[in-house]
Amino acid sequence: MAPRATPVLHRDDPNKEPLVGHVKVTRDDWLNIARDVLVNDGVGEVKILTLADRLCVSRSSFYWYFKNRDDLLDALLEEWAARNTDKIAAHCDLPANNITEALCNFFICFVDPSLFDSGLDFAVREWSRRDDAIRARVDQADEMRLASVVQMFRRFDYDTVDADARARILYFMQLGYHALQVREAMDTRMSRLGPYVQGFTGRTPDDNAIRAFISHVSTLGLP
Repeated sequence: MAPRATPVLHRDDPNKEPLVGHVKVTRDDWLNIARDVLVNDGVGEVKILTLADRLCVSRSSFYWYFKNRDDLLDALLEEWAARNTDKIAAHCDLPANNITEALCNFFICFVDPSLFDSGLDFAVREWSRRDDAIRARVDQADEMRLASVVQMFRRFDYDTVDADARARILYFMQLGYHALQVREAMDTRMSRLGPYVQGFTGRTPDDNAIRAFISHVSTLGLP
């Protein structure tokens, strides 16, 4: 049997040197590989032995960082909440001069993959289809995200009913956009930004805010 190739372990911090061979892995390395498996293979494949094999380490090192598999799964859910729900809430609350700027703050979460992990989001949603407790956490996250978007509209003088309806249209459309895995060039997507803002807000878009947003997106180097 050919020797197994030694993987270069992913690190969230690109400034850190990758870990290879028999160097002891970190808690982040366990979480990173567990996230990759959750996203690509589903929660059923997030197993201690499977992860240890992919990291080329003994599974005993797992217990330096986690009590058991459930503890690891809880950590993944905490990461999901921090990476996605908290980011949306924070961006909805960013200062903005008008609703166009506020919407652009919201949109950047779904354009910049470093801010919102769509793969992780839909992996957790798939997991929730088989686990009522996870479904409850997903429902709670959606309520928190929607509340943030509603408040974003309320800041710009939309009444409660209107803000709630517009928030739902905006948020559910954005999730659907990712669920359908829409394939389009970023330039094409950005060309629709003005009409999108018009449709979501019912107000004339701020062209300066749109140009600033498109300029920012261009610095991200997205296809």
